[in-house]
Amino acid sequence: GEPAHNLDNVLEAIEVLGTLGAIAHKSLVFSSVGDRRMFERLPQGNVKPALALSLHTTCAKLRRKLLPRAQHIDPVELVELSEGYARTIGYPIQYQWTLLQGINDSDEELENIVKLLTGKYAILNLIPYNKITSLSFNRPSQERAEAMARYLNQQGIFTKLRNSVGQDIDGGCGQLRVRAIEETESDLP
Repeated sequence: GEPAHNLDNVLEAIEVLGTLGAIAHKSLVFSSVGDRRMFERLPQGNVKPALALSLHTTCAKLRRKLLPRAQHIDPVELVELSEGYARTIGYPIQYQWTLLQGINDSDEELENIVKLLTGKYAILNLIPYNKITSLSFNRPSQERAEAMARYLNQQGIFTKLRNSVGQDIDGGCGQLRVRAIEETESDLP
């Protein structure tokens, strides 16, 4: 779930893990779709975790469709808020971008990513989508994903193309949850 929805408890856990647990702050990662409350609260703690943000597009309207339950923060504002936190803690924000064929893998998106992240203290993780049979999304070809990562790196955007494992057995990110829901629903009278 979204950690900002349970912010007090998540921040308390981060504090305990980073102090009593002696886990390095950079090893603690707060992964979120973005919430203004977290940008206010994270810098106040003694332990300042790394931040991973689900970005997925540079288009505010598309982001609202892809993340309908997320707080509506324009991608430009989200990156600006994140940049402030990155400079405060001294390590980059990890932006997550699930690659969806024909949705957020266009040349226009690439150009907008360059505009959005140039000069920012950031790492962009491109993550090819794991197919879920009940949804119409698809991943772009491996060649397209590699070309995107190569282009962004050439433009000065530190980009990693993440390799997903477990897809062949529906065990990749997002797939296990769907199977559990489908099995639970089929058990209902």
